[in-house]
Amino acid sequence: MTIDEINRNQLFFEVTGEGPPVVLVHGSWGDHFNWNAVVPQLAESFTVVALDRRGHSQSQAPGGQGSVNDDVEDLAGLINTLGMVPAHGVGNSFGASIVLRTACAHPEVFRSLSVHEPPLMALIAGDPAFSGATQKFNEAIGPVIALLEQGQNEEAAELFAETVAIGPGAWNQMPAAARKIWVNNAWTFLDESRDPDAFSVDLEALAKFPHPALLSHGEQSAPFFPAIVAQIARAMPRARVHTFPDAGHVPHVSHPDEYLKVLTQFLVSD
Repeated sequence: MTIDEINRNQLFFEVTGEGPPVVLVHGSWGDHFNWNAVVPQLAESFTVVALDRRGHSQSQAPGGQGSVNDDVEDLAGLINTLGMVPAHGVGNSFGASIVLRTACAHPEVFRSLSVHEPPLMALIAGDPAFSGATQKFNEAIGPVIALLEQGQNEEAAELFAETVAIGPGAWNQMPAAARKIWVNNAWTFLDESRDPDAFSVDLEALAKFPHPALLSHGEQSAPFFPAIVAQIARAMPRARVHTFPDAGHVPHVSHPDEYLKVLTQFLVSD
């Protein structure tokens, strides 16, 4: 367990294993514990770094409005500080967005990318084929934000888990420790929702990324995620797309064995 000053902010991270470096970036609400089901096996072949993004759990909160650009500089700074350039970058959900945006701003820190369902809604904005799905997404997010603005973090976390991220009944199925993490980190989602850059990425910059990329989505996920992944895949010259059967937004949690198999095969083939 380590805390270091990265990008003028105290970041918590854990380093496990030995071999080529793999950096794991969690999504909204969670922290490095999100990767617990896959870290031990990954660490048998790789040096695995799992961090708490700024403002999440054991990492320092920003002094004001946080931004995805801060997360990008944190990630690049961490990889550089640890002397792990180039590393394999792995991200889920908003963490996937951060990995992709880091590949645009600091492509030299990565040797490959593995991202699952980045919520880059700007990529399908205006597409009539997904107007209904994006409207439904926005309608689901609205009540979550309203609860957060009222300080009802637990209610917001439960609503997000059940109507946006996972599905009905998910909250009560989550371990108590995981629910506590979501509640404690709930306020960070307000920063994400207010950040004008949070849900976009520069496809022209991604097109210049010269290394392999694994882009994935779940068979059970919302239909706009495959569309977002397809847009990114068309831009990236060395991208491949994988669909996780029967899985949704967090396959490293719900289907860790299959996730590990796909990810490890990709990493060793690089």
